[in-house]
Amino acid sequence: MRFVVQRVTHASVTVSGSVVGSIGRGFMVLIGISDTDTCGTADKMIKKLLGLRIFDDENGKTNLSLSDVDGELLLISQFTLYADCRHGNRPSFIKAGRPELANELYEYIISECSKQFRTEKGIFGAEMKVELLNDGPFTILLDSEQLTGEK
Repeated sequence: MRFVVQRVTHASVTVSGSVVGSIGRGFMVLIGISDTDTCGTADKMIKKLLGLRIFDDENGKTNLSLSDVDGELLLISQFTLYADCRHGNRPSFIKAGRPELANELYEYIISECSKQFRTEKGIFGAEMKVELLNDGPFTILLDSEQLTGEK
């Protein structure tokens, strides 16, 4: 499982000309899911995501978490995070999770995050337009293989 976390001032996602999700200060998170991911993997990734201390405190140090700043989440499914570009110029996506599994885990992540934070989302499998103002810029890649040793 991969999360691309961007600290944002605001972010939104539009599908077919209509805004389907919009947040103020918080994290816009692109979520990639592989066939080997489970709810257990998601739980570990969620814990790390929600605990990240990447907001500035009164001294300009990145010491504050999402809860410290009353932050919000915009979660967007992004199978292209599993692009394999090693051969040729056309990426392969065979490591991305099957749509049924990926959607189930994506919805699980949304449900779990919603228990603690205002959480908006994109639409799984839709053609989406994402707008954001990256604050910093501050972007972090969380990869379950690196965090937990799981593949």
